[in-house]
Amino acid sequence: MLLGCDFSSAPTRRKPVVVAVGRAHGGDAVRLDRIETFATLDGWQQWLAAQPAWVGAFDFPFGLPRELVQALGWPLAWEACVRHYAGLGRAELRSTFAAFCAARPAGGKFAHRATDGPAGASPSMKWVNPPVAWMLHAGVPRLLDAGARLPGLGGRAGSPRVALEGYPGLLARELIGRRSYKSDDPQRQTAERAAARADLLGALQRGSPRLGLRLELSPAQSAELAADAQGDRLDAALCLVEAAWGAARSGTPGPGYGLPAGMDPLEGWIVSA
Repeated sequence: MLLGCDFSSAPTRRKPVVVAVGRAHGGDAVRLDRIETFATLDGWQQWLAAQPAWVGAFDFPFGLPRELVQALGWPLAWEACVRHYAGLGRAELRSTFAAFCAARPAGGKFAHRATDGPAGASPSMKWVNPPVAWMLHAGVPRLLDAGARLPGLGGRAGSPRVALEGYPGLLARELIGRRSYKSDDPQRQTAERAAARADLLGALQRGSPRLGLRLELSPAQSAELAADAQGDRLDAALCLVEAAWGAARSGTPGPGYGLPAGMDPLEGWIVSA
């Protein structure tokens, strides 16, 4: 089973956690089987734990920048660090991160992970626009509690539930450049963004030259993804393709799953970056 997850750190029925469930088909395709949605984090975690085996790509950071962790004096072992981080409240974290940024020069306020540059990703300590720091805070401990293994980082050794850090923006930019295809604001759900979603879906179905994979959808599934102006279902499908790319490379040197052999075991890495 392959999973692609578009995540929310505070899901609701209107803005749930979305999981695209699929499987490899032939050597160059990923077939979308269904979409699962979860209005609570507990429901999402319980569902993950109930599935006996999967490889999933999850759209939230799995680690903090080493520079930040060292500056704060937090544990340098990954699991101890994320458990420490999860034990702190958001108000305390916000003030801690704000103080760290305030002491740094303009243009370099945030600390970055090594993977951020190649992936074009936001720094994992960012708490607004997008609040990926809260997504790490809410998501990673639940992956651990669901019995997942996070290659190169930690988790349950030998677990058949394998979690990879995904980033839909990486694949979307390859296929349609920097065109915006989604918005949570109804006023910004424009015809231009709808056209970009349609183009992105078409490109996904033709296939990613970089990843060597295409997404197989039924006409009804394609219509469902195109109609989601928030882009959550489409982002989950993008992560599904990244999960398939990683799963096909489970035996690569180092952590496996196409992750760099020399990746930082505290920071983590975005699959396929």
